[in-house]
Amino acid sequence: MTRYGFVIDQRRCIGCHACTVACKSENQVPLGSFRTWVKYIEKGEFPNTRRYFAVERCQHCEKPPCVEICPTWALFKRRDGIVDFDSERCIGCKSCMQACPYDALYIDPASHTAAKCHYCAHRTDRGLLPACVIVCPTRAIIAGDLEDPRSEIAQTLARQPVQVRRPDQGTRPQVFYVGADETAMTPGLAAQPTTYMWAQLGPAGADLEPKGSVWSLAGVTRAPGGAARAVTVYDVPHQKPWGWRVAAYLWTKSVAAGTLLVGVPLAALGLATASLTLAAGLVAMLFTLLTVVLLVWDLKRPDRCWRVVLKPNPRSWLVRGAYILAAYGAVTALVTLTALLGWEPGLRLLVWPAALLAAATAGYSAFLFGQAEGRDFWQSPMLLWHLLAGAVEAGAAALLLVTATIAPGEGLQPLLGAVLLTAILATGALALGEVYSPHGNKDVATAAALLKRGPLARRFQTGFLLAGVGLPTFVLAITLPGGLPAGTAVSAALLALAGLWTYEDLWIRAGQSVPMS
Repeated sequence: MTRYGFVIDQRRCIGCHACTVACKSENQVPLGSFRTWVKYIEKGEFPNTRRYFAVERCQHCEKPPCVEICPTWALFKRRDGIVDFDSERCIGCKSCMQACPYDALYIDPASHTAAKCHYCAHRTDRGLLPACVIVCPTRAIIAGDLEDPRSEIAQTLARQPVQVRRPDQGTRPQVFYVGADETAMTPGLAAQPTTYMWAQLGPAGADLEPKGSVWSLAGVTRAPGGAARAVTVYDVPHQKPWGWRVAAYLWTKSVAAGTLLVGVPLAALGLATASLTLAAGLVAMLFTLLTVVLLVWDLKRPDRCWRVVLKPNPRSWLVRGAYILAAYGAVTALVTLTALLGWEPGLRLLVWPAALLAAATAGYSAFLFGQAEGRDFWQSPMLLWHLLAGAVEAGAAALLLVTATIAPGEGLQPLLGAVLLTAILATGALALGEVYSPHGNKDVATAAALLKRGPLARRFQTGFLLAGVGLPTFVLAITLPGGLPAGTAVSAALLALAGLWTYEDLWIRAGQSVPMS
């Protein structure tokens, strides 16, 4: 059995970037993208200073999370341990970039597909060494078969103490480091200057992952090996993969799922008229369509979106979510048609399928974000319940808008107001629990601190806690005993929906604001 890996001896590395240049030349890596790169860290106070290097790349994990989440098998692990990719299968969903804890993947601006170090597989298959190994002037990079006791890499591992990057992630990386400094190996320990001496921090206007220390927000201020100051003096930029479209997808999906999750049981109990049920079905259909549009729009290769359905990786929650959305779209159409025909027995038959699929539609993203293992903040055990509560909140708000504007006289405004109030309190409590509860993981604590007292704190406190939770709670609590006037119902519903959007957007941003390399 063959199992390829790397040993990188940081004691020998001189930071010449020959490995980076060779990799770019061999694999036609475009300007601004990197499959292997060298980070520089300087420690100490003048004149007692020292520079450390860290060669970073794909770790060819024994348990690669990027393969698990990839919806089209564009990423796969070969029998020899190399984690390879097929750009012809990639749809550019960027989920692999979220799953990788090492910042190893990027989107190729020419093909609009994911790419990374693939161990120069085209060379390895012909018995040649990877290009970076050939050009290294100090032989700091050793490649070979880890299972062959006669190989140089196996003998090096037997003789030398080694370390791996981010062992807490459980990926079992097959890139081993000799003599690496902890500040160079661990993301976020070194401070980040506003500019480098001979390089840009990144493209102007790009939304980049932070590359320096943000742990101080969470009260993590320790410096490995004492109090020596560490500063990043050279690194490469990594753009945040997901932006507003993913946050909007979570929001539209909450409205789509919540409308039937709240509306269909009311119709089955005889509390809602056919006109309200029809409106609920139409709203659910519209927002399900918007959800699909946002998902496809966010792909770098939307022309290949059919691969998710026809050539899927069934282990990926992107694929499972696509099937759930398709089934939910079908059941919303059936509910709408049944309400249009006024067929009450049919509506009663659809209650449980519609409710279960609505809950699945709202909640499957918790498992999708759970597969995004590179983002520890998204691994919260409360996420599923938060998504379900958010769907009930969005559904109650949407139906409250319908009853207050399009279908007045239904008499359901107090009941929907009570449901909305309960859901707002639930989502608010869950959000506070996620942000303010103690966090054992420093990365989770840092992301939460960004919402508590960092650059995202003002929007979190005013846009979500005050406008999205506090104000609608106050309005509903005051007016519900009097029957909830239409104008008040509209105000409360709009505030709740705006607050829900604000939190989804901040949650996506905070999760990507902790450095991974």
